[in-house]
Amino acid sequence: MAGFKLSAGVGLLGLAARSLAVPAPIYSEPTTTFSVPKITGPVEPVTNVTSHGPYTGPPPTTTGALSTSVLAPSIPALPPGPDAYKYPSDGQLHAPQPAPYTPAGGVGTNGSAPVYRVLSDFDYQSIALALHQEWIELDLFHWGLEHFSVEDFEKAGLTAEDRYLIEWMADQEVGHATLLSNILGPSAPNQCTYNYPAMNVHEFIDFCQKLTRYGEAGVYGFLNHLNAHDVGQLLLQSITTEARQQMIFRQFEGLFPTPEWFLVGIPQSWAWTLLAPYISSCPENNTRLAWQNYPALHILNQPNPFRINGSNVWNETTGGYTNTAAYRNIEANDDCTNATEVGLSCAPGITRNRSMPLSYPGRQVFLEWDEPGKPIGPNNSYVTDTKAGPPKFAAWVSQLNVTYSPLEDIKGNSAYTIQPDVSTFDGNPAINGTIFLVLTDEDLYVTPYNLTQLNPHVYAVGMYQSG
Repeated sequence: MAGFKLSAGVGLLGLAARSLAVPAPIYSEPTTTFSVPKITGPVEPVTNVTSHGPYTGPPPTTTGALSTSVLAPSIPALPPGPDAYKYPSDGQLHAPQPAPYTPAGGVGTNGSAPVYRVLSDFDYQSIALALHQEWIELDLFHWGLEHFSVEDFEKAGLTAEDRYLIEWMADQEVGHATLLSNILGPSAPNQCTYNYPAMNVHEFIDFCQKLTRYGEAGVYGFLNHLNAHDVGQLLLQSITTEARQQMIFRQFEGLFPTPEWFLVGIPQSWAWTLLAPYISSCPENNTRLAWQNYPALHILNQPNPFRINGSNVWNETTGGYTNTAAYRNIEANDDCTNATEVGLSCAPGITRNRSMPLSYPGRQVFLEWDEPGKPIGPNNSYVTDTKAGPPKFAAWVSQLNVTYSPLEDIKGNSAYTIQPDVSTFDGNPAINGTIFLVLTDEDLYVTPYNLTQLNPHVYAVGMYQSG
């Protein structure tokens, strides 16, 4: 820390305090500018991506996820550890305190200096996935600002100040990408080229709010499983910024900003499944990832947040995986972006309430899913895969809950299911906001900390706009 010298006035006041006659306090005009040393660190070199669109290059020479020898088809489920119930949790102290006001226990609290580096393959591959997420967000935010005109944004109700906020969020991604690149070192994945489904400002904003949702959820899912807890601390301080970005994009879209009591975490393979389709190509020898790419889940009647009656829809998405809303062919009397009445309007705003919900318990949801074996991701060099049997259930993954509903009228790769009526706690509908919907061959009991146990049973992955 840089030190500052006391001004003469402060010294005089100190002497005056010792005199017998205390004069009235003397206050000088505050000095508003001091010369201070600049303390900063360099950022990762960033270049604006000049091309976007699907991959058109040669067939890849390497396909599939990075892999070594595989020890087992899945990780077996085990009972709780031997000390899981050992601590009495009675509000009393049960061990000597290592320092005043410091209860015993904790991880990384013994005074050892933190070393911000990955400690396992799990750590490396998780941070590399998060870095890919930061790179695409950096490019996506810049792309939208360059691709759409000022008139386009203003027609969608977004002002110059709103556009500056999007630019600021892109600047935040420079910091996040720099942080994660420094943690990984020279082998860190580099910027790639990307392919986005958005064709207008509304669809761009919807894609952004879905992309930032699986970005934050993907990190929340692995954060507490990292071997490197010190790295986890830095990542926590970046991903909470991402959560604020997701809320801002919901506000830009005229959605209620925080419809959940708890934010959801998902496994890395789900996040990579949702991210990879939008990466066209990466530089030669870019570090490969080990995570799985599942087939896409298409939600045929995905709720459309740009409609007054957002649940009365059919085939209004720009494709599978994120199932981004399409702002096309909406008649004026059902376009909530131009409505002004409270309860109907979905114009950008701090908060919006909808008189007609986007989804609701008992809603019939129609689904289609892809077969595995599709080339996807950077340079089409990954292949979608599943180890599950034919899908039998839809798993609704939101907040703290994984709730299953059976697939009905299964015909080939299509079926429907009924949206469950479930609450995390009374007064908190669990299925609300931008959630994850996956197809499984079994209704396996899992909770937020062991959600990856479901991976061998997942057939397809998608996102559902429940509120």
